[in-house]
Amino acid sequence: MEKKLEICCYSAESAIKAEQAGAHRIELCDNFTEGGTTPSYATIKYCVEKLNIPVNVIVRPRGGDFLYSNAEFEIIKDDVLKIKELGANGVVIGFLTSKGEIDLKKTKEIIDLAEPLEVTFHRAFDMCHNPLQALEELKKIHIKRILTSGSKNSAFEGCDLIKKLVEQAKDEIIIMPGSGINQHNLPEIIQKTGAEEFHASAKTFINSKMGFFNPAINMGGTQSADEYKTISVNTEQIKTMARILNQHI
Repeated sequence: MEKKLEICCYSAESAIKAEQAGAHRIELCDNFTEGGTTPSYATIKYCVEKLNIPVNVIVRPRGGDFLYSNAEFEIIKDDVLKIKELGANGVVIGFLTSKGEIDLKKTKEIIDLAEPLEVTFHRAFDMCHNPLQALEELKKIHIKRILTSGSKNSAFEGCDLIKKLVEQAKDEIIIMPGSGINQHNLPEIIQKTGAEEFHASAKTFINSKMGFFNPAINMGGTQSADEYKTISVNTEQIKTMARILNQHI
């Protein structure tokens, strides 16, 4: 079976570079420092029109936890409808209850609303208290895919749990390892987990072309964000990972 590489991209330019480097699918996001939020409609439209590979769009109205208010959930539903209208391949979502369980009601509502788009449950899954039980619950509502680091900070650290999830999922749900995957650890993650799809950011940062910098101000009000760098993708790393996956067919 062909193995697939999904690249998380935080701009349209990054998505185009990722496709050219050999990515099989894009997860389109905004706001890297927040862990990914919903990108603008114009960005989604541009990527869907320009790319020849599937574009899945994260639907997350803010950073922070995955316990959403009624107002936030209404925004999420409207975003899903607009993303479907724009022609994306799928949406990427995640809902938890205050007890750390999968919010099945909200998840099922979005699956039904998004149809026929595919739906991925993102790494909110790694914040639930019983991932093996959560997998069984997500099976019942027919979600397409779960993105997981095996409840650890990185997929490499979470390989043991990911392997169990892959075995338990059988052919009913795709288990896609993600977080910290690169060309150096990908071969071992393939071998240890038995997964068929892999998620990476291959991130790099590009210096601004601005010739003038005002050292007296930070637009975000903090020194922690470098406003004269933009996030992009390392195309050589993507090429190498795609080549590794092709060798493991």
